[in-house]
Amino acid sequence: MEESIMSQELKEEDVQDQALRPKLLKDFQGQKDLKENLRIFIDASLQRKEPLDHVFISGPPGLGKTTIASIIANEMGGEMKATSAPALEKAKDLAGILTTLQENSVLFIDEVHRLKPALEEILYIAMEDFELDWIIGQGPTARTVRIPLPRFTLIGATTKTGQVAAPLHTRFGINFRIGFYSPKELYHVLDRSSKILDTNITRDAVEMLSRCSRGTPRVANRLLRRLRDYAQILSDGVITKDIVHHGLDKLGIDTYGLEEQDRRILSSIIHSFDGGPVGAETLAISVGEAIESLEDFYEPFMIQQGFLQRTPRGRVATKKAYKLFKIDRPQEDHEDQGLLF
Repeated sequence: MEESIMSQELKEEDVQDQALRPKLLKDFQGQKDLKENLRIFIDASLQRKEPLDHVFISGPPGLGKTTIASIIANEMGGEMKATSAPALEKAKDLAGILTTLQENSVLFIDEVHRLKPALEEILYIAMEDFELDWIIGQGPTARTVRIPLPRFTLIGATTKTGQVAAPLHTRFGINFRIGFYSPKELYHVLDRSSKILDTNITRDAVEMLSRCSRGTPRVANRLLRRLRDYAQILSDGVITKDIVHHGLDKLGIDTYGLEEQDRRILSSIIHSFDGGPVGAETLAISVGEAIESLEDFYEPFMIQQGFLQRTPRGRVATKKAYKLFKIDRPQEDHEDQGLLF
């Protein structure tokens, strides 16, 4: 019974997430240059009556890679099939998806950097020639058959561009990089989401929340829903600046947008490792976090905000991190060790 209730709550949360995702490019907030270029590419493809070229999208989690893929499918008037590279175990898994695509369809593969080499080989021919190489039979009687595929658009998304095989990367004709959103961009995201959720929120509350959302629309929308709960129970249903301040404090989020785990990471570097440098694996173990989560979710935002540096010898806490904890920084200057890109 309890599992059923939890499952229902998760489904409702997913439905809300889907409702907040824009369906068309004009409704997508932020990423101005990306939107302008994508608008031109889509319109040109529609005028030529041909599928959009294959699209590669990279960037941190929660910035809208899946949403952009869905928008492309809607704008092009085709269906979208979504999967992730780890879910594609064997050649028949990928072949099964490719052979069910229709003309002008969009195939979205998330975490494309984790695609197996054997499956990449299949994709090369599918992307360039719109054909599928398939082996029939075994041993001496085996033969290769080429199955024609409808012209489709492959959209590959990743948080780790450097781990994508070069031959695969170069086969994408359109390459986009999504960066963190500015507070102004998140303001428009939150304003749109509050209207969809039929939630009243004051302007100064939106401004405050947009500065505390880690530059990420997914985080901003998640916080908006939680603050709506606080406003409903503790106030008259209107999210005010006081509600935002109270709610974020209860959720362990400070005015910089740092969460409890962010502060634990910085505190560990400062107190347990004398400010660094410390290796990623050691740091992940010290805070009880998976190294993938540390590198993909926590570190990018803290580096962008100036709390953390990656050097050739490891992670180093900056002056701003010491200031956050109101601690005097030692005389030795770690910032001269250089950044590791």
